[in-house]
Formats: sequence, C-alpha cells, structure tokens
Amino acid sequence: MKRNVPLSETSIFLIGYRGSGKSTVGRLLAQELGCTFLDTDPLIELALRKSIARCFQEDGEPAFRAQEMVVLENICRRISEGERCVVSTGGGIVLHPSNVELMRRSGLVVWLAASVETIRRRIEMDPRTASSRPSLSSQGTASSEVDAVLEKRKPLYRAACDMEVSTEDVEVGLVVTRILSSPKLPGFRRDLELP
Repeated sequence: MKRNVPLSETSIFLIGYRGSGKSTVGRLLAQELGCTFLDTDPLIELALRKSIARCFQEDGEPAFRAQEMVVLENICRRISEGERCVVSTGGGIVLHPSNVELMRRSGLVVWLAASVETIRRRIEMDPRTASSRPSLSSQGTASSEVDAVLEKRKPLYRAACDMEVSTEDVEVGLVVTRILSSPKLPGFRRDLELP
C-alpha cells in the first residue's frame, strides 16, 4: 500500500539518541511548517506526575516504556483526526516495534544522527541530564553509556526512518532546511509495510 502526501499535510516524527537535537530542531521545524510541536518526554512526565529519572528509579523502565506507548498512541490519534504535528520522541521509542509501525503509519520519520563524541558533549552540557534523564544501562552515567547504547540502537533508528539527517557540527537552522528541502519530502511516498 502506498500513499502520496504533500509535506504541507505531513506530520514528522524526529527520532534519535538523547542529545541529537530532536527538541531544538523540532520546535523550529514546527514553527517553519506552522504546525503543533509535541515532545513525548514532557508529556510522559505530565502523565506520570514525576520526572523520567524518578520513574526509572521507582517504577522501572517497563513502566516508562508503557506510558511512552500510551503518549505516542494519543499523539497519533490527534494526527489521524487531522492535526499536523512535529513530534520529538524519546531516544528509546524505537525499541518497541509497534511504536515504529505507528509512527510510520502516521507521518514521516526522520532520524537526527550525531557522533558519540558530540552526543556525549551535549549530554554533559545539558543541566537537565542529571535531574531528569536517567542512565539506561549499568555502565554508569548517561554520558558514559553512550557508546554501548547508541551502537545497539543505530540499526533500529536506520530501519525506522524515512530519512537520516546529521546534526553533527551543523547549526539548527541548516538541519531544518535540510529536512524541508529533502527530495524525499515533496509528494512523500513510502510503503506503509515495515521491512
């Protein structure tokens, strides 16, 4: 099954590791497109009434992932009802195949990619990391685990996305321009079935 949806009617999901620039790029992209910007992490925190770090500590990752799925389903319902959105997703949203399928059925999936060194530097510079972004492995801090976790997720990001855009040493406006000017966007076409 194929579809042909112009960019002006397409919602966009930004995927990628934490620190890849999804929230920053997403806000500007939504502004350029004149549509709603949504960020799954704050929506999850609002629903849980606690930080993501606290959720991981008190309830464990499965509880967080379950709420993440509910939030994504709610966003995709809004899109199916006609709202256009740019959605910044959590770095692990691709871990569950049903999330990937839902995003692909609801819009264009763009992977924002950066090197391990760049991601690590951004995480270390982000004051929110310690208080709200938990370590996802037994490898120590959110910064020290980047190598191992990113390596495991790269194939998932690659399989989920319609296009990959580097945020490596690139100003946010240029990232947005690259997304908007991609030949994949005009008359956006893609098989809906996952590989």
